Amino acid sequence: MGTKRAAILYIGRADRGEAWAKIMRTEAPDLDFRIFPEIGAAEEIAYLAAWTIPSGLFGQIPNLRAIFSVGAGVDQLDLASLPPGLPLVRMIEPALVCDIAGYVAMAALMLQRRMPEYLTLGRSGTWRALIAPPVSETPVGLLGLGMLGQAAAASLTALGFPMLGWSRSPRKIAGIDCHAGPDGLAALLGQSRILICLLPLTGETRGILNAALFAQLPRGAGLVNLGRGGHLIEADLLAALESGQISAAVLDVFETEPLPAGHPFWNHPRIVITPHIGAVTGTETGIAALLANIRRFERGERLEGEVDRGRGY
Repeated sequence: MGTKRAAILYIGRADRGEAWAKIMRTEAPDLDFRIFPEIGAAEEIAYLAAWTIPSGLFGQIPNLRAIFSVGAGVDQLDLASLPPGLPLVRMIEPALVCDIAGYVAMAALMLQRRMPEYLTLGRSGTWRALIAPPVSETPVGLLGLGMLGQAAAASLTALGFPMLGWSRSPRKIAGIDCHAGPDGLAALLGQSRILICLLPLTGETRGILNAALFAQLPRGAGLVNLGRGGHLIEADLLAALESGQISAAVLDVFETEPLPAGHPFWNHPRIVITPHIGAVTGTETGIAALLANIRRFERGERLEGEVDRGRGY
């Protein structure tokens, strides 16, 4: 009898799963790619690639060796429910990085050029030029200086925005005025004409975009949330927009997704909404990144994007 192939169980978008299965048949014939709910011989499943994980699944796949998120974060998972000791890995691949850099550049330029106001004027048929500060006088504060944050900062620096960045622990990154800790956050907020959130969602960062934080920004600052909906206290943003403390916001993530019909964000004249498309795992690049990490694991090497479960990222 021949040696059984190790299997990957995929849980996610069906179109991506079918495309990945086709690529895997060519690129990794030694690995059997299965799309949930078709588990097959459960004892053969060594790797799980998923966005969310159905309750009770781990009891069915006793020989699992590693868990891979198909997205850039893992906050959608209940980390306490995952089998202890297994590596948990977030997706790091070129399409995600490129998407984030492009979205951040788009959003920052929209806020700097007052595009939300132009959209409102356009709907009313009003032709009016608005004065916009130059890019060189529009400092951008970036919350989160991981791989995606650094890519975002690079795109903004190339456009001429002065860059400030904040992270949990101190960093030194060329071209970014880096800050850390509570005092560092206050220093960054006081200078940021545009604030961009790219933080992971943890117990410490949930609700960080709140009234107290908005009050520390220069009056009329813009906001971009590309982290998670849980970072934002929605009522506090609405109040800050009403008072003029926040001039406009570009939001890609929400506490409840899809954003419910009738939500006050939908028709707000100074909120631009996108449906969680700021960064999307690529088809070819995503499966290449997943396969490369599996090969690293098989060779006993360090995994790219392995999560510290204690920190949540």
